[in-house]
Amino acid sequence: MKIFLILGAVILVLSAGVMWWSGSAQPNDSDIISTTGIHWHPELTILVKGEAQVIPPNIGIGAQYSSYRNFDKQMGMTAIHTHDDADRGIIHFEFSGTVREADLTLGRFLAVWGKDIDSFGKNPRMTVNGTENTELQDYVMRDKDKIVLDYD
Repeated sequence: MKIFLILGAVILVLSAGVMWWSGSAQPNDSDIISTTGIHWHPELTILVKGEAQVIPPNIGIGAQYSSYRNFDKQMGMTAIHTHDDADRGIIHFEFSGTVREADLTLGRFLAVWGKDIDSFGKNPRMTVNGTENTELQDYVMRDKDKIVLDYD
């Protein structure tokens, strides 16, 4: 009988811990995009003096990214990556679980690529879906966004 009381107390403590932990990431937190993951595809075009730059395939894919945040060992890739359609500027967001705004910034993608906002030149101008945007690396990308970075 004593073992059942101890086992019941352990289950109660564990249940309370899980409820507390899950309560720390509520969907109404202002920076949470999803608590169940996302599969989005924003598109990025980078122009330098009017010439389109190639976005390579397999950014974020392979063992060299294993120390990066949101790396899935089974899939062998980060949650932010490119595939063979990168030549069309398609970025893949394949997150499971909780996704925060900071996970989806243009700067985060550039960091996975090993670049930053100044890697292509100075004074970039950015449009998102045809509208000027000054957030640059802080921009939180959304599904099907069409982002253009234009450098002089």
